[in-house]
Amino acid sequence: MGWSIGISIWIGVAVIIGAVWVVRFIATVQLRGKRQILTSYSYDGPPEPATRVSILVAAKDEQNDIEECITGLLHQDYPDFELIVIDDRSADQTPVILKRLAQDGHSRLRVITIKSLPDGWCGKNHAMHEGMTAATGEWFLFTDADCKFDSERTLSMAMREAFAHEADFLSVTPVLDAPTVWERVVQPVCALALMIWFLPHRVNKPGRKTAYANGAFMLIRRTCYDLIGGHERVKSQLNEDIKLARLAKDAGVSLRVVENDGLYHTRMYGSLSDAWRGWSRILSGSLGTGWRVAAAIGLMATLSIFPWISLCVAAWGYFVFETGTAISFQYALGAWLAVVVVQLFVIWDVYRTLRVPSAWFVTYLLGALFTLGVLVDALFKVLGAQKTVWRGTSYRAGRCTDESDVPVMPHRQGNLKTASVRAESKEESTTHV
Repeated sequence: MGWSIGISIWIGVAVIIGAVWVVRFIATVQLRGKRQILTSYSYDGPPEPATRVSILVAAKDEQNDIEECITGLLHQDYPDFELIVIDDRSADQTPVILKRLAQDGHSRLRVITIKSLPDGWCGKNHAMHEGMTAATGEWFLFTDADCKFDSERTLSMAMREAFAHEADFLSVTPVLDAPTVWERVVQPVCALALMIWFLPHRVNKPGRKTAYANGAFMLIRRTCYDLIGGHERVKSQLNEDIKLARLAKDAGVSLRVVENDGLYHTRMYGSLSDAWRGWSRILSGSLGTGWRVAAAIGLMATLSIFPWISLCVAAWGYFVFETGTAISFQYALGAWLAVVVVQLFVIWDVYRTLRVPSAWFVTYLLGALFTLGVLVDALFKVLGAQKTVWRGTSYRAGRCTDESDVPVMPHRQGNLKTASVRAESKEESTTHV
């Protein structure tokens, strides 16, 4: 009798979890009609008149990606823009590459070299802040050095999208490259764990508090940037893109997020260990609070992993126990098998919608286990029990705490000097070219 009651409750849990996955499928179908996808043919060209745009790229040890990124930006067809690249204490060939590009006669390109990190700043935030001192545009495009621009119309389409929807803050999410097996296994699941909290159609509604931006592509009007305090307002914050988006939404700024198809792409992480650290950083900084990360852990464990554990236990019970009890386990086996099939069908459909090769849905359990581990790691970081080390900088509870690879210098006003791209003078902390 005890076994029967317990298995009946267990089967009831299977019915509930299966129903949740069915609801998720229905929600996915409904969300397809709400997706906003920007392409190189969304509009016929740049806005008229074309407002001046300052493009800012922070680069720290980006020798493998920086030239392709800068070349793609310099070939944009937008009629009025400048490109400001901030070399943030790079120790590889990044300064050499930037110097060569600057000497090739690209009149739109300016390079700023930063040699030290002021106390209280995170590296990227400080780099962007220093780059802003040279920016002359009415709009700012903040993008990353590892982004590859697939169309000459990317900036033009983004500006037209912002103007068409009267958005003062537009973020275009990247297409993610996943050339290796492990990337195709873990990246989609980690991305889903994040985006379930920041669905674009909720972000795009002015009345909702949901705020999100992706630092790979943030287009912000100067008046909006000044209103929310810019990067100085978030100088010690991890995941500054989310923080800026929240400040903008709280200030009543029109915030908009769209996907892209054929405009630009990026590869997030080159190794599994980098992916672990990177996604832990993203999830801890984006979810922000212990209860949110704990809720994400609970959802991942309950909805994604528990059905597989239950399926294995039910199969074991069916083959191990005698006839009477085995029949009860047989019912449980059928119930949990149905849940797993529904789960995989929904994931297949989601992957297809998100342009992830749909055949990789069969690896969902492996991706879910990896994501669960990352979420647990993120929880320790949010609670301040563990620090994050990213690009040589240490963070605790989402804030920059120290610099582990270079000395931290006190911030001095007026430290921007015009010079060539080199690090020969240890007296200056920032140079322009």
